[in-house]
Amino acid sequence: MSLIHQIVQEALANKYLTIEAEEQLRQLLKSKYTKEDLKAFMNLQHAAMEGRVSQESRMLNQQVRV
Repeated sequence: MSLIHQIVQEALANKYLTIEAEEQLRQLLKSKYTKEDLKAFMNLQHAAMEGRVSQESRMLNQQVRV
């Protein structure tokens, strides 16, 4: 299993994506990755859009705006 898959699986299991994991994904997606990695990342994006996964970065941004 690739590191992208591991990060995605952890985020989906915890229903939470940390800032560190988000940055790791950005760095990993700058290099070569497989179709399966892309599918995993897309699944994570859908989960975040549907509210099934919270993003630490977005939560911090909302707190700053208040």
